Amino acid sequence: MLSSLIKTYGEIMKNKAIYGGQAVVEGVMFGGKELQVTAIRRKNDEIEFYSIEKPSYKWLKQLKKIPFIRGIVAMIEASAIGSKHLTFSTERYDIDPENDDEVEEFKQSQSGKLTMILGVAVVGVLSFFFGKLLFTAIPVFVANTLSPWFPGQIAQNLLEGLFKIMLLVGYLFAISQTPLIKRLFQYHGAEHKLINTFENNEPLTVENIQRNSRLHYRCGSSFMMLSVFVGVAIYIWFPIDSLVFRLVIRIALLPVVLGVSFEVLQLTNKFRELPALKFLGYPGLWLQRLTTKEPTADQIEVAIASFHELQRLESGE
Repeated sequence: MLSSLIKTYGEIMKNKAIYGGQAVVEGVMFGGKELQVTAIRRKNDEIEFYSIEKPSYKWLKQLKKIPFIRGIVAMIEASAIGSKHLTFSTERYDIDPENDDEVEEFKQSQSGKLTMILGVAVVGVLSFFFGKLLFTAIPVFVANTLSPWFPGQIAQNLLEGLFKIMLLVGYLFAISQTPLIKRLFQYHGAEHKLINTFENNEPLTVENIQRNSRLHYRCGSSFMMLSVFVGVAIYIWFPIDSLVFRLVIRIALLPVVLGVSFEVLQLTNKFRELPALKFLGYPGLWLQRLTTKEPTADQIEVAIASFHELQRLESGE
């Protein structure tokens, strides 16, 4: 019975187009099979678009087919391209609507394939890995200071996981108090609501989107939380007393943790209606209560515009 349900649900999701996205400054980016499109609302209330073709290198497509490796490739690609969309939205929003020549110059300067790899993309990738290193290293040092009261590998490993969660939640809570990040998280909520509406086969109207949940299993926030639990499960098989070697092992195993976390996240999303697997996504959904906020109707309109523009471009219209 269970295998039949998994097969049926898997076939449904396989035939359904899968879209992803992210919030940007005063807008939303959505990505499809070939393109990524950002829509932002300018200071004069107009909606402006910015699109990028996804890299079409054969070697990259092959890597995306390899389990555990494809997750790392997807994260690097998302960090590289996503940072370009975020930079565009930031610089674009700050430009006075009367100075559209500056906008066109910016768009043209970003159109070359070389800039897909260099410049802002490199900064995005480096920031991603630097953040993961800090997120891994700090809890190791903090847990080690408590080793006299919590000795042993299992206790230390569990403490690391606890401190990672505290660090993650504390950081997200702190930045969510700033006006800019609050609005960014509202657009994040608009993105999730639209995707949920689309996956529920409902018309993409403001009213329908508002009724849907702002939480989604396939989210970067869920991935961050899930990677903590996966890390605890993996690190426990490598008992090391030395603080230095423990830190080296943690960093060396980081690609493994990220790769496994990606596969688990995909699994929980694909079969999220199955009770046996649904609970695995709960911690990530709880974290999304911090990283998403209820959007306004105007913000949802921007998300709809971005999604429709992506569909229009990919259909060749």
